[in-house]
Amino acid sequence: MVLKKIIISVTNDLSTDQRVDKVSNTLLNFGFSVLLIGRLRDRKKSINFQKRRYDCYRFQMYFKKGFFFYMEYNLRLFFFLLKTKSDLLLSNDLDTLPANFLISKIFNRKLVYDSHEVFTEVPELIDRPLVKSIWLLIEKTCLPNIKYTYTVSDSMADYYNKKYGINMSVIKNVPLSRTGSKQKKKHDFFDDSKVKKILYQGAVNKDRGIKLMISSMLYVSAKLYIVGTGDILDYLINYTKDLNLEKKVIFVGKVDFKDLFFITEQADLGLSLEKDTCISYRYSLPNKIFDYINAEIPVLVSDLPEFRKVVQKYKIGSVLSSREPQEVADQINFLLSVSKNTWKKRFVVAKKDFCWTHEQNKLSTIFSSFLT
Repeated sequence: MVLKKIIISVTNDLSTDQRVDKVSNTLLNFGFSVLLIGRLRDRKKSINFQKRRYDCYRFQMYFKKGFFFYMEYNLRLFFFLLKTKSDLLLSNDLDTLPANFLISKIFNRKLVYDSHEVFTEVPELIDRPLVKSIWLLIEKTCLPNIKYTYTVSDSMADYYNKKYGINMSVIKNVPLSRTGSKQKKKHDFFDDSKVKKILYQGAVNKDRGIKLMISSMLYVSAKLYIVGTGDILDYLINYTKDLNLEKKVIFVGKVDFKDLFFITEQADLGLSLEKDTCISYRYSLPNKIFDYINAEIPVLVSDLPEFRKVVQKYKIGSVLSSREPQEVADQINFLLSVSKNTWKKRFVVAKKDFCWTHEQNKLSTIFSSFLT
């Protein structure tokens, strides 16, 4: 039997994207032949993809960021899809949609859209009205004409429903269940001292609250580990030096998501302090929160609707009461002082609800019809 082929596209380099890996493996298990397309960011630091169960292909880009990057990527993707046979296309976020949408119309191919964020409402577009208007035009043209769509949170689904009258499914970005790995793997950037470890994992970009995390470390007897890279990394490294916090704030850099869990479970507290500066952040529900829950470490999160809903329902941490460094530090110190046994039963309940098994059942509802 010839398997139906699905081509999944995303603009990142694939190494840190847990969501597309989970979806790719899930679709493979459903009975699809899967090809995942991304971009090659740095050949010298490239991750080996030979061990993945599905096929991967990455474009080596001339432009690295900005308008010309997105234009180049979509042109490359368009011609790649033009000459590559497939039965189904899965577009991740608005920045891969132009090429996918055109090919779906030209060849009458089925198209599914996965929105990880409200792309037109990210911080990077706030002060760029012309660029934002272009993306809004693309969104307005494409989204109402795509039958199969899903996103990461109820708030985002409601937003798109009010704006375009479309009913998006919600597939939360929860991790695969993993337990008992502490004895299997350790990472040398976590020393064996008794110093408490605070973790931030994710993009090091504008309005993620990372500067606030760093400044709060002036009043915390612990170490903050920042796992990830992004546009303001160099600025934050210099800011850390200005505060003489180099020994308390450690920039780990990019880590393959397959190794990330082993780091996360060794931490004592997880942070997600995004600012409420845009709709995309306000309605977000990032995978880092579920990664912290799965690793059974308490969380301190911003007072945003989806964040608050999770933390207050399961009582697995605290919601930020202030964005003043001293007061943030007070909340951090309190959470670090709480016995781990206090959280244990709460994590059992939360992990049961936030598991990929539930989400893949929702994916099955969307994709099963394409296999017949």
